Formats: sequence, C-alpha cells, structure tokens
Amino acid sequence: MRRVVLIVNPYSRGVTRRRVAEVTAALARRAEVVVRQTEYRGHATEMAAEAVGEADAVVVFSGDGTYNEAINGAAGELPFGFLPGGGASVFPRALGLPRDVVAAAVRIGAAIDEERTVSIGLGRVNGRRFCFSAGIGFDAEAVRRIENRGRDRDGRRAGNAIFAATVIGVLLEQRLRQPAQLEVDGYGRAAYLFVANGRPYTYAGPVSITIAGEADFAGGLDFVAPKELRPSLAPRLALRGFRGTLVGHPLALSGHDLETLVVRCDRPLPLQADGEDLGDVTDARFEADRSALDVLL
Repeated sequence: MRRVVLIVNPYSRGVTRRRVAEVTAALARRAEVVVRQTEYRGHATEMAAEAVGEADAVVVFSGDGTYNEAINGAAGELPFGFLPGGGASVFPRALGLPRDVVAAAVRIGAAIDEERTVSIGLGRVNGRRFCFSAGIGFDAEAVRRIENRGRDRDGRRAGNAIFAATVIGVLLEQRLRQPAQLEVDGYGRAAYLFVANGRPYTYAGPVSITIAGEADFAGGLDFVAPKELRPSLAPRLALRGFRGTLVGHPLALSGHDLETLVVRCDRPLPLQADGEDLGDVTDARFEADRSALDVLL
C-alpha cells in the first residue's frame, strides 16, 4: 500500500477535528496515511521536505498559504494533493476539485491508488515558488494588513468579508489615486502588478476573480499591471479586473505565457505570493517553472 503524508494546518478556517478524521478515513481506504500538523510558520515546508524518501505522496489540508509552504519544501520530488481547508482555498478550486473536502479527499485517494497525476507549472518570484498568483503593490498591501490583524481566539485568520473590507480600505486611504511606481522591463511603467500562473487569480467567496483570462497552469506566466489609478478610472479598472478584460486594454500593461518577467520599483513595495506576505522588494524576477509539480487529480 502506498504511503501518504497528510499535512494539516489546524488553524485554517475550514479545518476541524471532525473533518481531519473524515479526510484521513477517506484517504486511508487507498493508502497508509501519516497525519502531521503544522505548529508554526514554515513548518509545512519542513514537513514536505522530510516526506521525500519516506512517502509516495503529500496531501495538504489547509489554506493557500500552507500549500505555498509545502510546495517550497518538496515540489518536483513527490506528487501533491490539495484539500480545501482555508477561507478561499483558491488553488484546489482552480484545479477543479470539489469544495466539499471529503469529496475532494475521495478523488485524491483514487488518484493515489491509480497513480494518476497531472503535471502543471508553478511560478517563481525571487526564487520562491508560488501556485497560482503573486503581486506587487495593491494586493500585497491588502494581504499584509490581513496578516497584521493577527488571528482570532481559535487561531484563525480573518475571513473573506474582512479581506474585502481591507481592500476597500486600502483604496480609500489612497483616495483612489496611485501613480506609476514600478517599471516592468520591456513593457513600461505601472502602478501595481498582478502575476497569474493559472486562473482564477483569487475568489471573493463564491465569485471568481480572473484578472488574466488566458492564464493556464500548463503554460507560462501572465501579468496585468494597471498604468495608474485615479478616481475617474477606478470603476472601469475594477470592473475589467473582475471580468479579466484588462489584458490588452490601453489602461494596463499585460503579457501572456512568459518565461520571465523583471520588475523594478521606485521604492520598496510589498510582495505577496499565494496570499502570503513576502516583505518589501525593490526588484523582483518572476519565472515560469513549467511541469514543476505532479498533482493528484
């Protein structure tokens, strides 16, 4: 029987003891399951690296931040499965897995038993892998503010409603104005940068936000970078951003299926990858890492 390490973040919004037990039982019908729970930031990276050589696959039951940690520990070394346990869980939903975690576990268990995987690409920014999205400026600032809020009494991060309110707060603080503050090599100057490895870029509850409509896990990286933000442009930018129709529009820079993308900032700006704050950067190099991850589907 194949051996699987199940990495669980007990503080993810959708993770409970009952669900962990149900997921473990569903996987155990097809494989020997070793359950390991994260205890601190970066722990999933360590556990995924340790699984290499002792397991046949890794399954992660968490939110997007812990998926990111895990793939940075063992991507390319073992097949991975991703169970939706976070408030958004963008990555497994974008891969087409059910939002019901037990149903997703049953499908992943079958894929383990049948040794069935799909090879997808990952992105890298300054050497760090990401699953589905990264950004400099606006979205990274919202991510940082959510992280700075800390966690509730149960150890869980703020949910989608708080994130939406935070996004609006950032816009209002800027008075719907942001001039160009970064240079995208070969393309020009822009206010913010959104980089997509797949689609959708994220979710607002059940609503998908696409940003880059042609992005595909099988291809390279796509990006969209609004040239500036001002009150008269804000409604159009928001609407086109939600619909994924900023690509090729005069209001924004954009690129499709890229191997590399180099960005230089006028001043230190926040960087995020898969909803995790990676600190401030003045320079960023994005790279496509094609066929980097075998996903259990």
